[in-house]
Amino acid sequence: MPLPDLFLQELKARTDITELVSSYVNLRRSGRNLVGLCPFHHEKTASFNVYPDNGSFYCFGCGAGGDVITFVRKIENLDYMESVRFLAQRAGLQVPEEHVDDSMSRLRTRVLEINRETARFYHKTLISQEGKPGLDYLTGRGLSMRTIRHFGLGFSPASRFALCDHLKRMKYTEDELVQANVAFRTRNGRIMDRFHGRVMFPIIDLRGNVVAFGGRILTDEKPKYINTSDTPVYHKSSGLFAMNFAKNNGGEQLILAEGYMDVISLHQAGFTNAMASLGTSLTVEQARLMARYAKEVVICYDSDAAGQKAASRAIPMLRDAGLLVKVLTVPGNKDPDEYIRSHGAEGHIYFKRLLDECGNDVEYRLARLRESCNMNTADGRVAYLTGAAQMLSTLENRIEQEVYAGKLAEEMGIDKSTIMLQVKKQVRQREKQRTQRQFREIQQQMSAVRDEVNPEKSRHLRAANAEEALIAYLFAHPDCAEWVSGCISPEKFSTSFTRRVYQAVLGKITTDKPLSLTDLTEALTAEEISSVARILARYHGVSVGRQDAEEYIQVIRQESGKLSEEELRGATGEDLMQQLQTLREMKK
Repeated sequence: MPLPDLFLQELKARTDITELVSSYVNLRRSGRNLVGLCPFHHEKTASFNVYPDNGSFYCFGCGAGGDVITFVRKIENLDYMESVRFLAQRAGLQVPEEHVDDSMSRLRTRVLEINRETARFYHKTLISQEGKPGLDYLTGRGLSMRTIRHFGLGFSPASRFALCDHLKRMKYTEDELVQANVAFRTRNGRIMDRFHGRVMFPIIDLRGNVVAFGGRILTDEKPKYINTSDTPVYHKSSGLFAMNFAKNNGGEQLILAEGYMDVISLHQAGFTNAMASLGTSLTVEQARLMARYAKEVVICYDSDAAGQKAASRAIPMLRDAGLLVKVLTVPGNKDPDEYIRSHGAEGHIYFKRLLDECGNDVEYRLARLRESCNMNTADGRVAYLTGAAQMLSTLENRIEQEVYAGKLAEEMGIDKSTIMLQVKKQVRQREKQRTQRQFREIQQQMSAVRDEVNPEKSRHLRAANAEEALIAYLFAHPDCAEWVSGCISPEKFSTSFTRRVYQAVLGKITTDKPLSLTDLTEALTAEEISSVARILARYHGVSVGRQDAEEYIQVIRQESGKLSEEELRGATGEDLMQQLQTLREMKK
């Protein structure tokens, strides 16, 4: 049963989309709208728009769009009802829960309960005789019992059924255990523990929920680490290990380490602003999350080739999220955990010195580039300068480009203007490539060949565009709904998607309140809401009057009487004559 309209209207009235989005994205005013870098994809030029007048957002880069509920669903990885509860709590409202279908919310709740009980089970096992191999490993790595308890570390028994049996005794079903990914089903249908004989690292979200686990094997067996796959409560691309602790550090700097043990050792040494990505390369979502809690990130990856490659990939994402970036290289090819332990009681002092002396990301990238070139040859020096100019061209700040071009000129004994000339050439080339890419994207959007929400649109472009325009007109002029509905019925619409949206809009329009996307969130999926947001963004600020609406209606009528290409290929002579007669009547 849907939520009452009165409740949704009150929720919408108490939730300012600008205020909500601003808590996640740095926005700047652009006329009546606000723009910023999209939190849902990697971009350098702001294409994310917020429209306060109709309570919607839309990104022209990736197509994400919707209302406040859609935004919370995407940014917090919640389902519909959880997003409503999130916003209701924020607005001080009580959600009318009776008869609401929240089966996904109930599943998520059960999965979180399973994860919490699993973490307790693993921790109890660790401090029991059965968990002695895990405890010996952790204490051997220099961790105190206080740190072990603080992070809730555990050990998964060697038995492949210990956890499953424990959770089934607590009345959790086998399907729920599989959904939580703490177990999997074998070929003969029996469920089995996903983790066994491993030191366990619980992954906790920003609200304090255990959402996943990482497990390290204590033998030479491969893989060394396995992690929870995506579940109803966890997406590895958007989470950060120990961010629940690091966000409360109170400073404006975060340390991005590579693994669980590095982070835990840094915390034990007093660097409680350390965190790590979760078994994957850094993602845009993770970079944006860091930007919510800090102004600067220090990358502290291993100094081997893989670590350097990962750092080089992370730098542009962090910069694009608006963060200042530094890179800390640990001497002796050690990871932070090894380095701190190698200095015993003075580990904190030695690491703090490295932290204070580390350079920024531009200096790091130039140093790596220089190391890769033979500076004793003319070709090597040319390669270094060419690569350096290409790297400087990626910097958005012209002052940064000038400063480092000056340093390069002094270092290499050439004129600064020569370097800047090459930088500008690279900037023009990048702009040309960006323009070409945007042009191709516009072409695809116009032809609708990749419209997954409305796949019928590409076959009915003229009619579908008119239908979208008419829908946008109704949002802007809800008082004309009765006139529009009297002129054109939903059956005349060319695609099932625009037909359903048209019906939903007509069903929600009343004379005493404006129409918004929130009115449609229960009738449409999140992807469909994004498509409607795209329609509204496309016509936002465009003056559309009644005469325009009449033309849209006329186009829809004309197109509805035409046979499709497929129908034309199979049409008889009688069908074609009927088609011609229909078209003549439309022109009268």
